[in-house]
Amino acid sequence: MKRFDYIRAGSPAEAVAAGAADGTVFLAGGTNLLDLMKGNVLRPDRLVDVTKLPGLDRIERRPDGSTRIGALVRNGDLAHDAGFARAYPAVAEALLSGASAQLRNAATTAGNLLQRTRCPYFTDTASACNKREPGSGCDALGGETRLHAILGWDSSCIAVNPSDFCVPLAALDAVVEIEGAGGVRSVPLVDFHRLPEGEPWRETLLEPGDLITGVVLPAEAAGFAANSRYLKVRDRTSYAFAVVSAAAALKLDGERIVDARLAFGGVALKPWRARKAEAVLAGQPATPETFRRAAEAALADAKPSGDNAYKIELARRIAVRALTLAKAGTPARMPALPASPFASPLGVAAHA
Repeated sequence: MKRFDYIRAGSPAEAVAAGAADGTVFLAGGTNLLDLMKGNVLRPDRLVDVTKLPGLDRIERRPDGSTRIGALVRNGDLAHDAGFARAYPAVAEALLSGASAQLRNAATTAGNLLQRTRCPYFTDTASACNKREPGSGCDALGGETRLHAILGWDSSCIAVNPSDFCVPLAALDAVVEIEGAGGVRSVPLVDFHRLPEGEPWRETLLEPGDLITGVVLPAEAAGFAANSRYLKVRDRTSYAFAVVSAAAALKLDGERIVDARLAFGGVALKPWRARKAEAVLAGQPATPETFRRAAEAALADAKPSGDNAYKIELARRIAVRALTLAKAGTPARMPALPASPFASPLGVAAHA
């Protein structure tokens, strides 16, 4: 492991100033960063510890009905906050489907947004990887691609974003708050992560020194609480990243869909908002046929990046099932196997 300097920031402004230097990264929960450093995948010159920054570890309900999640709120604390889980059940379900309880109790909101791909060619330093070493190539092309991208990829990178949390955030129009050298700004989460576009090492819109300070869910997002689900297909129900996942949320007037949200995980280098599918759903009856047409629209531009054509059909089916579950209604209690296809759909065999 490479030697590095360590700095503990006392304020966001101090963190931004320290983080602007080349070779510097921010340290919060460290659940992804430290593993990559130990494997020599990442070799920073300096860590800026932001864990003691004041005011970033709170969940705030605002007078306008929006909710602000501080950058240092732990994933486990957020998922188990009763008020938050009632207002944004798909987000809570996504959080509880990720990693283990120990990791959720360490991982932070901002860290989840910034976690790196789990592509094995990225984590294997003997492989060529444009994300790890710009311009070196992509050994994933023609390699083991079962879990790789089917949307938005190009020859420079076929990896996928690993986050569960970000998928319902994308569906619900979450906004990322950022403090940088130029001041404070807000970026829609759907625009925060970048597709490869020939430069896969540029993963987000962050500039050197930029510090995520929070994520805001607008008041309108809570309007989907009654019909909102997250569904995740993985190689095993615990401790595995998504092969494909989907967040679905509906506003219903009887059997008619007034408004719909749909986003995918595990299909691209960013959480994938399926706006074409949402347009198909709006104003239509909430029927299996409508859901199938929406799923077809969502995956119309999908193409395999190797031996993963099965993911296109799997994503269609996951979309239909997630929409079907959303129509049935958010369970009164979180399923015992959050986001799992094997969970009781209505939370009958569930814990409080």
